[in-house]
Parts: sequence; C-alpha cells; structure tokens
Amino acid sequence: MTSHLPLAGYRILSAEQYGAGPYGTMFLAQLGAEVIKIEQPGSGDSARAVGPHFLRDNESLFFQSFNLNKRSLTLDLNTAEGKEILHRLAAQSHAVVNNLRGDLPEKIGLTYDHLKAANPAIVCAHLSAYGRDNERTRWPGYDYLMQAEAGFMAMTGEPDALPTRFGLSIVDFMTGTMMAIGLLAALLDAGRSGQGRDVDVDLLSTAVHQTSYPAMWYLNAGDVTGRTSRSAHPSVTPSQMFRTADGWVFVMAQIPKFWTVLLDRLGLPELAEDPRFLKPADRLENRDALVAILDTVFERQPTAHWVDLLGGHMPVAPVFSLDQALDNPYLRTTGMVDTVAHPDRADMRVLANPIRIDGQRLPNRAGPLLGSDTEDVLAEAGYAAAEVAAFRAKGVI
Repeated sequence: MTSHLPLAGYRILSAEQYGAGPYGTMFLAQLGAEVIKIEQPGSGDSARAVGPHFLRDNESLFFQSFNLNKRSLTLDLNTAEGKEILHRLAAQSHAVVNNLRGDLPEKIGLTYDHLKAANPAIVCAHLSAYGRDNERTRWPGYDYLMQAEAGFMAMTGEPDALPTRFGLSIVDFMTGTMMAIGLLAALLDAGRSGQGRDVDVDLLSTAVHQTSYPAMWYLNAGDVTGRTSRSAHPSVTPSQMFRTADGWVFVMAQIPKFWTVLLDRLGLPELAEDPRFLKPADRLENRDALVAILDTVFERQPTAHWVDLLGGHMPVAPVFSLDQALDNPYLRTTGMVDTVAHPDRADMRVLANPIRIDGQRLPNRAGPLLGSDTEDVLAEAGYAAAEVAAFRAKGVI
C-alpha cells in the first residue's frame, strides 16, 4: 500500500445516488480524496435498498459496490438550513458532485453560480441522463435506455437474436469515469487559476461517444456495423469465439503476425498458402469457410488446452461464466479481490481498484452506514453539538 495517495488533501462533496455518480467518486475516494456522500435523511441513497443481498435492513451489497472509502452525511438540501450547511462545507471543499436529473442541480443550488460566493475555486461536476441544457433536461434515464438509443443493443448478440444489452451497466461506469476525468481536469485548473467552474457529462453522450470507430465508419462511409456470429470482430477474422470440447475460447488473430502464430501453433501450415486466406481481406470474405475449418480443430480439446497452447504467443482467453471469472486463480496473483471489514461482515470481499500507484493496489475500506459521519463532518465544519442536535430535531440531518 502506497504511503501517499495522489488525491490526499482534496475534499469532494457528492449529492449522489445509485450507480454512475457513485462509481466515479469511488475512484476519487480510492485515490485518496475525502469524498463526503450527501444523502437524504431517513432513506439515503436508493442503492442501499437494491437487493437481493443485504448486510442489514437498507444496507445492500449493491451499495457497497459503488461506495467504498467514502463518508456519509445525511442532509436535506431542500431546507434553508441544509443549504446553509452545504455552503459552509463547500467553502472548505474542492468540488461538489451530483448525478441528479438534469433540472435539479439548478433548483437545489448545486451549480457553480450558486456556490461560487462560498468558494470561487469550487468545481461543480454534474452527471445526468441527458444533460442540463436541452429539451430532455427533465427526463429521468438509466443505463439500459442509453444502450438502446445509442445503438449498442443493435450491435450486441447473435445476428438472429433480439436486440441485446450488455450484461453489465457499462454506460453508467463509463460515464462515472468520464465525470471523474472532467472533474480532475477542472481541479487542476482551479489550483492554478483560483477559478472553479461547472463540468457536465451525460449518459447518452457518453454512450454515443463509445460507438467510436463504427460511428466513424457510418458518418464518413455510410457503413452500418451490424452483428456478427459468435461475437466476431466486424472486419477482422479469425477474431471470435470457437467452441471447444468443454466450452468456448476467444481467439484474436487481430493483426497478420498473430495469424501466422495461430497457424504455427495449431499445426495448419497449409492454410497460409490457401488462396482464400492469404490476406486479411481474403479471410474476411471467406470467414464462414475459415471458421468451419478451425471449428474442427478447436472442438478436439478442452478450453484449457487451447489457452495453454496459445497463451503468451497470441491473444486468447477462456470464455468464463461470472463465477469462473471471479474464482480465477489469476485474480489472486494480481490482487484484484480484496477483503474489508464491515460492521456486519468482518471479511467482506470486494473488488480492488484496477489502478496501481507505485506498483501497489489502492487501499479499500467498507462503504459507510447511512449518516455514520454526520456528526463528525458537521463538527469539523465548526458546528457546535447543540446546533447539530437542533438540525437533527428539525429533520435537516
């Protein structure tokens, strides 16, 4: 564990809920920032109630997925006292984050215009479904909708299947990450200039941006990328799944040298001289014939055999189920599964952050219980115990 994390000393307030925003701020917390999660008194982040697995009532494992290393402050931002507390905290912070519906940051007072009097250098990051400045500002939205509208579902799955979404909420995770990047860029500038600003990112823009090279192909050549059988690459072959004796293996001869390696490792030198497969374009044109030949090879042995034979020589991977993926011994080698102590589970297993600092995985601690840091945060902000008690009596905290 590194002794000094790069965001140590930064304080970030976050009026966040569910997945996308909390995912992004968790990266900041794991990198050393003090992330204070602002939650509605009584109910908290709706993610706390997402089942099916709970540590206690209203404390879900789902919530833990996105909230490691944070503090929890219960605060009603719709009250005058709640806004006053927010402004005092903002004066002592570097950034304020939210992932609310697009029209709510202005109403609640989470924008730079609302907070710059308290702190001219404050960075206000907004993550919404569709943005804050268009006809969909008031629309609620979730990841799956973005996969549908951005064309992901039309490009995912077998050619004859229904439109298919990713197995994970990948747009949420990408948008949270992009929000964190934008926030960090604005923090760098605020540190130099003393001037804060608003930073915006939305789910649909992120999803559309991730269409990347298929978008370039369509926008400039009118080429609509569709689905391919066995999750094959749209323009390179063989780069797809192959059935093995006991499952599936994914093989990617993505560049010409890996095609040569594949033939050498499989003992198929004759294919190198076959006129149907001489060049990448030839292999693409004759994909079905090539796949039929390779199928007869890969079906002879189990997946592990092919991974052992090809691994380290060319890109290859077993096609795992989720349990197989998480039980993979390689994850122990890389330290991607960590254990943290939670009040209700002393050995709660969590995923490590993929970022390493000084060669070390980032430290983790369990996500906070609802409001567990409220008194401490307010005391640190200069509120007396009697004031805190009064806030609680009024339902402000």
